[in-house]
Amino acid sequence: MNAAPPAPWSLRSRLLLHVIVPLAVTWLLGTLLAFGVARYFTQHAFDRALLDDAYAVARHVHAVDGGGLTLGLTPAEFGTLLFDQNESIYFAVYAQDGRLLAGHPSLKLPQDGALASPRFSEVMFQNRALRAAVLARQLPLPFTVVVAQTTNIQDLLFQRLFFISLAPQAFLLICLALWLRRVIQEEVQPLMDLEQAVAQRDARDFTPVQVSRRTRDVQRLGESINALLLRIGHSVRAQKEFAGNVAHELRTPLAGVRALAEYALSQSDPRIWQEQLRSIAQSQERASHLIDQLLALALAEEAEQALLPQRLALDEVVRDTLMRQLHRADALGVDLGARGLDAPVFVLAQRPLLEGVLDNLIDNALRYGLPDDPRERNVTVEIARDPQTAQVVLSVLDKGPGITEAQRSRILSRWGQGSAGEALKQGAGLGLAIVSEYARILGATLTLGTGDDGRGLKVSLAFAEQSSVGPSL
Repeated sequence: MNAAPPAPWSLRSRLLLHVIVPLAVTWLLGTLLAFGVARYFTQHAFDRALLDDAYAVARHVHAVDGGGLTLGLTPAEFGTLLFDQNESIYFAVYAQDGRLLAGHPSLKLPQDGALASPRFSEVMFQNRALRAAVLARQLPLPFTVVVAQTTNIQDLLFQRLFFISLAPQAFLLICLALWLRRVIQEEVQPLMDLEQAVAQRDARDFTPVQVSRRTRDVQRLGESINALLLRIGHSVRAQKEFAGNVAHELRTPLAGVRALAEYALSQSDPRIWQEQLRSIAQSQERASHLIDQLLALALAEEAEQALLPQRLALDEVVRDTLMRQLHRADALGVDLGARGLDAPVFVLAQRPLLEGVLDNLIDNALRYGLPDDPRERNVTVEIARDPQTAQVVLSVLDKGPGITEAQRSRILSRWGQGSAGEALKQGAGLGLAIVSEYARILGATLTLGTGDDGRGLKVSLAFAEQSSVGPSL
């Protein structure tokens, strides 16, 4: 069995880690660099003192008769010359041929040839590491002086210098880490509060959560969560409303269908069966139309949340819709025509909503906008440009009884019907309500008026016209 993955770090820990680790590395590098610089100059000072001792020894080397060299100091004088209270100092003087003139025999010369300038190195003497200065002189005769000393004080000084350099930095780093931990905790607390508020929220509660305004990022996150809750709540309410509408509005036609069927089953006359079957078919058609309209209202809720507007050719959408409705208009003896489709017209819209507007307006005209005179039964879809406002106006005109001024505000609300719908006992009063809702989502202006000759109903939607060139959004 695979082991469970380790739990991820908290945001507070990750922030603290991302701040402290680079800072600690930077401080450590700075400390090492400062220590290196201090060690270099300190070592340089010790080496300079050691070289001064080598020069002091070289000044007491003299030539003797016969071409030799001698050291003009007694051992006691050398002890005074090279005295150091804390370190042990050793010296040796060698002739050009490598012969020891004076000093400690075990203190050897370097084996890398002649020395052009003073040099310093680490040497081993009596199993102890010493710091040595080597000085080559040419007068009165060539000779070499080696002076070496122990490094106890020097090593102790370097250790103290390193500790003094590192300890305050480490202390300050620890203090900074504790301070940052408290500050980061305070800064992420609003995020933790938001997390707790969302975690404890009931699944049916879509009210906005309390958002801290301490930081802009947390505020934006809280606003985004509240916007999401608002959309979800809106969607849930729409679903409940849709379910309630379906349950309420389908109860009556379904009960009527059942009553018609029960009455037909109780009769033995085939003519009554045929009459009841026609009534059942009409009831089914009304129920199907009602379901389509309720689904259209549900589409309005979905389109507002999910469907993005696109640049559409309005004339093409009108042609496609007319082709879908043409067979129904022919069956009713209606002349279904169009005007203003001779040039392309582009608007910014969602195609399902635009088609829904046209389908509902044409259906409304075919249901309630037909006059008694068969010769005047015509419905027209019109596209017109308004150059002054840079708008495109889409209109559907009929020559029916129309609606009064008093009915126009009521007919745009759900379940509101005009006098023709009430007289015919058809529909549920959702057609123009759907058009009004779609127009709001499309950003179009909806107006109700009369036809060109003062008769019938003219429903118009004004859109902002888009350029005829350019890519779709």
